[in-house]
Amino acid sequence: MSSNHRKRMIGLMLVFFVCLGSLSTPFQSFASFPEELRLFTGQQAHLQLAMPVSAQVTVNDPEILKVNGSTKHSFQVDLHHPISLESYKAGQAEMKLKLFGKIPLKTVKVSVVPDLKVIPGGQTIGVKLKSAGVLIVGHHLVAIAEDKKISPGEDAKVQLGDLIVKINGKPLKEISKVAELTAEAGNNKKPLTLTLKRNNELIDVQIHPAYDIVDKAYRLGLYIRDSAAGVGTLTFYAPDQGVYGALGHVITDMDTQTPIAVGSGEIVHSNVTSISKSQNGEPGEKRAQFSKESKILGNIEKNTPFGIFGKMEELPDHGLTKEALPVAFAEEVKEGSAQIYTVVNGQKVEKFDIEVVHVAKQDFPATKGMVIKITDSRLLEKTGGIVQGMSGSPIIQNGKVIGAVTHVFVNDPTSGYGCFIEWMLQDAGIMLRNAKQELKAG
Repeated sequence: MSSNHRKRMIGLMLVFFVCLGSLSTPFQSFASFPEELRLFTGQQAHLQLAMPVSAQVTVNDPEILKVNGSTKHSFQVDLHHPISLESYKAGQAEMKLKLFGKIPLKTVKVSVVPDLKVIPGGQTIGVKLKSAGVLIVGHHLVAIAEDKKISPGEDAKVQLGDLIVKINGKPLKEISKVAELTAEAGNNKKPLTLTLKRNNELIDVQIHPAYDIVDKAYRLGLYIRDSAAGVGTLTFYAPDQGVYGALGHVITDMDTQTPIAVGSGEIVHSNVTSISKSQNGEPGEKRAQFSKESKILGNIEKNTPFGIFGKMEELPDHGLTKEALPVAFAEEVKEGSAQIYTVVNGQKVEKFDIEVVHVAKQDFPATKGMVIKITDSRLLEKTGGIVQGMSGSPIIQNGKVIGAVTHVFVNDPTSGYGCFIEWMLQDAGIMLRNAKQELKAG
C-alpha cells in the first residue's frame, strides 16, 4: 500500500469517526447547551449534557439562581444527569462548569426577570382610531377654468402618506378646520403653510388654494382623512399593569398603506353577526357590529408593528377565562400542538386546536415569529381557516400565552403567521427590554 493511499485511508477514517461522534448524544447535548438563558422568577429549567463525568459548578449569585437546589457557590455535579436551574429573584447570574475543577467546559449567563402573567383575550373588538393629524390619502384636480384643471397639493409636492400636523404654525386637531382655513386663505389671496410629518421628519410647504368653479369653493387638491375603524381581536389584558394588547399587527391607512400615527382612539365590545369563509386565493372575514353606544373597553395609545396598545381598567366581558396565565419567551415556543381563543358567533370566546408548524429564531423583535395551521375541524367548517378580524387571537401552548395570530396565507387560508407575545408585551411597556441585549451588555 502506497504512502498516499495509506494517508487517504486514515483521513477517511478520521472523517468517519468525527461524523459518528457528531451524531452521538453527548456531542449533540454539548452543541445545544445554551450560552445564554432567560427565566422568569420562580421558573425552572433543565439542562442536559449527557456526559459520563463529573464537573465543578460555580454560581456567582445563588440568591438569584439555584443549581440542583443548592445554595452553595461551588460544588460537584454529575453531568450524566440533567442539571436543574431555579430562579428566585430578578437579576443577572452566571453558572460555570469545569471538568476536574480546572478545565473550562461551559459558561451560562442567566437573566432573571420579574414574573409576568396576563389574561388571554379572544374577544372581538371594534377599533376606533383617530390619527395625530390629518393624513394625505390622494390628490385630485380642481377646475379653475372650463378648460383647465390643477392640483395645488401636487404642485406643492405634498405626498401620499404625509401627515398634516400644523397649518400656519398652529396644531391641526380637527379635520373640519382644513376647509375653514383654506377658504380664509383663498379669500385673502394668501398661501397656507402646511407642516407635514414625513418619514418621522417635519417639513414645511406652502400651498396656494385654488378656486373650483364647479364647487364654487377654494380647494387644495388633496384627499384627506383623520380616522379609521374596523374589527379585530383582543390578545391579552394585564390586570396588574392595567394595559391591553390587540390585533398583533399595525393598523395602516387603507389607501396609502402607511401606519396610522395615533392621536386618540378607543376599543369597544363588538358582536360577530356572520362569517365569510376563506377560500384559496380569497381570505374571508368576520362581519361584526359595534355602535357608538358599545361599551368602551380601553383607549388606544400606540399603533406598532405588533398591534395596538393602551389602558384598560377592568377585565372585559365574555372571556373564556378570568385566570391569568404565564407568558413564554420567544425561545420557549416549540413546534407542535397549541390552541387559539377567538369568536366565531356573537360574543362567545371559544378554544380551537392549531399546530405550530415552524418557529423562527428571533433575538430581536420581528413580526413573523411562527407559522401556524388550523387543525380544528369545527373552526375549518365555520371559517375555512384564518379570516380577517381574527388577527390578535391569542395562541396558547402548554398552559402559556406564546403569541397572537397576525396574517393568513392567501393561497392556503388554513395557515398563517403568528407573532411572539414577548414582542407585544415589550410594546405594551410591561416587559423588560430584550434580556438578551442585557446579557450581552453585561
